[in-house]
Amino acid sequence: MTRNGIIALVAGVAVAIAVGIWISDLVISNVETRQAQDSGAARVGGPFTLVNEQGETVTEADFRGRYMLIYFGFTFCPDVCPTELQVMASAIEALGPRGEDIAPVFITIDPERDTPEIMARYVALFHPRLTGLTGSPEQIAAAAKAWHVFYRKAEDESSSEDYTMDHSSIVFLMGPQGEYLKLFAPGTSPDKMAEDIAAFL
Repeated sequence: MTRNGIIALVAGVAVAIAVGIWISDLVISNVETRQAQDSGAARVGGPFTLVNEQGETVTEADFRGRYMLIYFGFTFCPDVCPTELQVMASAIEALGPRGEDIAPVFITIDPERDTPEIMARYVALFHPRLTGLTGSPEQIAAAAKAWHVFYRKAEDESSSEDYTMDHSSIVFLMGPQGEYLKLFAPGTSPDKMAEDIAAFL
């Protein structure tokens, strides 16, 4: 690759990260506004029907009784998604035995490419209990709307994959009854995430 090509690639990655953080800030602001309007009870989350990495239909009821750490992203994401999933995994491990009560969940916003088979290979890279969820475009759109997650398809001239996905990058902590507890912005450290989760356990 030429020097100009390397510069263009680095610039492209930097722009993608900046866009992701900007989008996340907007979504966080929106969620916090809804929290204030609802006197501390944010309308985040809700019923969903998706498909796990084993090809099985999964609903929110399958996670009742456990805390959930939820992240929306896609397997072709070059940087932000794997970083946040690793933070989630590290935070759970930092909690020791208490971390066993937490179900980490990765929901794709790119169902066109993220089949159950691809999700199975991907989630295995991060944590043995990480569940990967996909589904139809309509099912994914409904779940993303419930969590106020922004995403859209965007052209990617630097990749052979034709397109990438712009999306908000937020980790959500949900309670044992599916109630929203807290969100974690991009850049949250594993230790800080673990500390904040521990306060709810």
